[in-house]
Amino acid sequence: MENIEKYNNAFVQVFGAKAEELNDNYGKETVDEWDSVHQLSLVAQFEDAFDIMLDPEDIMDLTSYAKGKELLAKYEVVI
Repeated sequence: MENIEKYNNAFVQVFGAKAEELNDNYGKETVDEWDSVHQLSLVAQFEDAFDIMLDPEDIMDLTSYAKGKELLAKYEVVI
């Protein structure tokens, strides 16, 4: 599975989103279900899928699909 598929799959698993709904506007401000519990679930999905451990600051900054890609790049994960 490619990284983009793993990335999208995390959002599908956590939010029940459809892959075609995912874009850079998908985030805390546009998704009603986005709360702290879902955000932490998303973190867990990323950490498992990409074998990384996010810093607490990065966990707090994970507020959108676009921001997630930026954060993963910091951990040398190419999406």
